[in-house]
Amino acid sequence: MDKLRTKEVESLFDGILTLKNREECFAFFEDLCTANELISMAQRLEVAKMLRNNNTYVEISEKTGASTATISRVRRSLDYGNDGYDTVIKRVK
Repeated sequence: MDKLRTKEVESLFDGILTLKNREECFAFFEDLCTANELISMAQRLEVAKMLRNNNTYVEISEKTGASTATISRVRRSLDYGNDGYDTVIKRVK
């Protein structure tokens, strides 16, 4: 995590925190990411939600199209990460 704490990353996060609504988020993230990158991030959040709801890998894969590798990666983040997914999941209900 320490290698992420650069002035540039902090500036990016500061910029994200200034966005006021969904339309501003769409505009910024469409400029920042490719469509596939954005869709992949959204897919991983959906996988995290489904894992927290005790869905099986098969159910998650069928609903989201995520590979078992992606599901496993998200599972590792949920089990050993920094609780980022859980923070967002709790706040976006």
